Amino acid sequence: MTAVAQPTARQDNVQMSKNSQGDNPQSGFVPRVTLVTGGTGCIGTAICRKLAQQGHIVATTYRNAEKARKWKEEMAAEGLTFHTYECDAADFDSSVKMVKAVAADLGPIQILVNNAGITRDTTVRKMTSDQWRDVISNNLDSVFNVTRPVLDFMLDSGYGRIVNISSINGQKGQFGQANYAAAKAGMHGFTKALAQEVAKKSITVNTISPGYIDTDMIQGVPENIRMGILSHIPVGRFGTPEDVANAVGFLTGQDAAFITGANLSVNGGHFMD
Repeated sequence: MTAVAQPTARQDNVQMSKNSQGDNPQSGFVPRVTLVTGGTGCIGTAICRKLAQQGHIVATTYRNAEKARKWKEEMAAEGLTFHTYECDAADFDSSVKMVKAVAADLGPIQILVNNAGITRDTTVRKMTSDQWRDVISNNLDSVFNVTRPVLDFMLDSGYGRIVNISSINGQKGQFGQANYAAAKAGMHGFTKALAQEVAKKSITVNTISPGYIDTDMIQGVPENIRMGILSHIPVGRFGTPEDVANAVGFLTGQDAAFITGANLSVNGGHFMD
């Protein structure tokens, strides 16, 4: 990547955002280099789309090159330009390499959304150590692995927004998800501790805990179980990926500058803490 290519990437994304917002861009808005881990999934796609439409320069990570290629083509068809980087967020060295590449290509990262994660559901009695470690590594270790190198850029610039995507099951637990619930609950402690460390540098750190979101995973659940879950959601519907993305858009914006160390539940009233 040459020196000339860096401003070109910024200009292309800023022009795209102006086109998507019409003639009334946000007053005083500053486009930021944004990194979303796991952005090619259902919720990740909605988050990337929201941040790009707000005018940010958005990079995301992938592990499946073919899936990432098709995803970029689909997003380009919507008029959205994203920058994709191969990364195993469960591995620290891979994460550092990816973060350095994003910064070299696009500029210092000032918004980070830790969204990458997996499930390996089973009861503790049947859970293997590999199933435990895989989920902890991909869902919790990844938050540290990516945040640690990104934090240097935020501290240097005196600005940052970090949003960690947790889960309702990190708050209330869930049968057969001890590994997942532990990882997602761990995000809350990490968020509160880091928020205190960096608050004076104008860096906010928050979590979002989605409830049951209408994705392919939910649609794959047997109807009787799905309807049973739905009956416990006071608003009477499953969430949408856009519900989560809208929360991210708020917490990464200037209107949320006085919110840090907090958790925003996006679950339709399913769990109230």
